[in-house]
Amino acid sequence: MAEHHFILKAHWPGLRNDIGEIEAGNLKTKVSIPPEMDGPGVGTNPDEMLLGAAATCYIITLAAMMQRSGLEKENLTMESEAIVDVTDGIFTYKKIIHRPHIVLKQNASEKDMALANRLAKKAETSCMISRAIQGNVELDLNVTVDVAAG
Repeated sequence: MAEHHFILKAHWPGLRNDIGEIEAGNLKTKVSIPPEMDGPGVGTNPDEMLLGAAATCYIITLAAMMQRSGLEKENLTMESEAIVDVTDGIFTYKKIIHRPHIVLKQNASEKDMALANRLAKKAETSCMISRAIQGNVELDLNVTVDVAAG
């Protein structure tokens, strides 16, 4: 069994609305509470970071699955959205919606398009971050598969 360890160092100099710093490997940024939650909105915040972790894990997993299956793509892009519910002053990370857009090579067949859709769905359940938050955060997927214009 292999274990990988990732270390994050954080510094928080003040109270709620201050600005802190985090550093982990290639990630180095300021952090604060977003303006939507009455914070200063400097740097990133936990909500964006969780969304970023889920989105990058998903798109990398999908790209790896496409490569392993020999499915050639022209382009792969994605927009992801997080929904945070605030009820009675309690913040709940409610939902993440991934909207991948897969553009297959010009010569792609209907079979290739079906495979792209299957892999897009499988990547959501295979991604390590998706599995980590499963049961706590609802995950939604809206896949678009196109073939490159000729």
